[in-house]
Amino acid sequence: MANALPIPHLARTEAEPLLATIGNTPLLGLEKIAREFPDIEIFGKAEYFNPGGSVKDRAALNMVLDGERSGKLNHHRTILDATSGNTGIAYAMIGANRGYKVKLVLPGNASEERKRILKAYGAEVVFSDPNESSDGAIRRVRQVYMEDPNRYFYPDQYNNPANWKAHFEGTAAEIIHQTDGGLTHFVAAMGTSGTFTGTTRRLRRDLPEVKCYSAQPSSGFHGLEGLKHMPTAIRPGFYDDTMADGNLWIETEDAYRMVRRLAREEGLLVGISSGCNVYAATLLAREIAARGESAIIVTILCDSAEKYLSENFWDQE
Repeated sequence: MANALPIPHLARTEAEPLLATIGNTPLLGLEKIAREFPDIEIFGKAEYFNPGGSVKDRAALNMVLDGERSGKLNHHRTILDATSGNTGIAYAMIGANRGYKVKLVLPGNASEERKRILKAYGAEVVFSDPNESSDGAIRRVRQVYMEDPNRYFYPDQYNNPANWKAHFEGTAAEIIHQTDGGLTHFVAAMGTSGTFTGTTRRLRRDLPEVKCYSAQPSSGFHGLEGLKHMPTAIRPGFYDDTMADGNLWIETEDAYRMVRRLAREEGLLVGISSGCNVYAATLLAREIAARGESAIIVTILCDSAEKYLSENFWDQE
């Protein structure tokens, strides 16, 4: 044993708490997707680098910390919210890390991968009517909360300003820094609308010349899990339909097709909302290119494909 090699130890200055790794995600150039548009660059902010695997880590952490600061969240209360999956996974991860119980209402048709991840983190899950999508989960969680409000901390991600403020302080500031203030357009699809709202408000303040576009499913009946068709959905309390410079209506199949393209052309395995965002960016790029203008377009790669690998659209060409 005298000749045994010493066991290496990680220096304290190199170690980070898990939740400190949320944010500061890479900005990736989508060169192959953008190559058909002369003088236009498209970038995707790779939010799947967050420890919970999605952009929702940012908002969930900010809402939990806000609850702690206000005293509404303590270890006698269970975190309760409606989710289409990613915010719930973020709550479950954060709850496990900080010692909170988590209870979530999830549409019954959420992907099996999401259900298994939530179970792995130890979250309790109540399933809402799969035909009512995220709106059904919202209605059901309100019933659960009202049955015993003293038992729960209900952050209400669809109406909590701490949601969009996470992107005002974090996501947008990072994008400005990573593009050296050079972006010309920002585009993001909307579920809670927190990412679009917070990022757009910061860009309006710091870079008012940047054009900000929202994207939505083209109808209330769609396969874009987690996204809302605002004209027919329960509208988030902080959603402002006058904020966007324009809105891009997205067909489900176009988003699916872009997910496959990103995997096969860029080597990026991303989820459905990411495909929606990048497809929206190409629609915007086509309009800009038709005018003979240059642009730097930034969008959000919301999560990875690991939660969608059982979906049938992968088998299509």
